[in-house]
Amino acid sequence: MPVLSRFYGIIIKMYFQQSEHNPPHVHVVYSGYAAEFSIRSGRLLDGKMPQKETALIRSWIRIHKDELLEIWGTQQFKRITPLK
Repeated sequence: MPVLSRFYGIIIKMYFQQSEHNPPHVHVVYSGYAAEFSIRSGRLLDGKMPQKETALIRSWIRIHKDELLEIWGTQQFKRITPLK
């Protein structure tokens, strides 16, 4: 699964397979935690993530929502700027 971005120990990935299922989402790994977040709403769809990191992930998704939806739709991988 390609890595879209990394920041503060958070790794954000997206599957690139025709069989990927809706709703559009990203997979996130952080220090033993794993979760899926909706691209459209930033909502936690599955898994667990600490509260502080969840807030950072939601901010990142909000900033890059259009890019993420484009990647989801085209299945063309590109790196996305991390939070600083």
